[in-house]
Amino acid sequence: MMRTVKPIILASRSPRRIHLLHQIGLSFTVQESGVDEHIPDGIVPEEVVRRLSLEKASRVAERLHDGIVIGADTIVVLDGKILGKPSSKGEAISMLSKLGGRTHTVFTGFAMIDVESQKSYVDYEKTEVTFRGLSNEEIESYVESGSPMDKAGAYGIQDDYGAVFVERINGCFYTVVGFPLSKFYTSWNMFLEQLK
Repeated sequence: MMRTVKPIILASRSPRRIHLLHQIGLSFTVQESGVDEHIPDGIVPEEVVRRLSLEKASRVAERLHDGIVIGADTIVVLDGKILGKPSSKGEAISMLSKLGGRTHTVFTGFAMIDVESQKSYVDYEKTEVTFRGLSNEEIESYVESGSPMDKAGAYGIQDDYGAVFVERINGCFYTVVGFPLSKFYTSWNMFLEQLK
């Protein structure tokens, strides 16, 4: 179980992140950051997820007097191109068509900020995901369900039909879900030690 006397705030309304943090025994409240997830050109994926995670946590921390804020961000990268959340059904179909039969990399960053001391910690994890070949009918049916529209790369690997697209993964499964639990857990404990 993960305990601290400070209130914990998750700067995300992602149902997947909320579920994962509850899974490891963390008690927290949720405040959406409102950060624009626009990704500037010319920034490497690792820096994108680190920067956006910290920006989300910082935005929420500015509103508070106490507590530890957790921010996170996930992107999908194929052939060096970042695929964020699709802005339309057409874009979702295009993304999934490109991912079919290929291997891509999922990057998830996370940040922690202690509001009182302003100490922070930022890290990320990456996982390779290989899709089997996808038919146009599968892609269109999945997009019509609406499920891909709030997910980086236009698919979900858990609690979602998108799971049947994944042939194999190399790395942390939870990074693909949207939060690298093992790395976060060890980083969290280290961060709490630094705050003592």
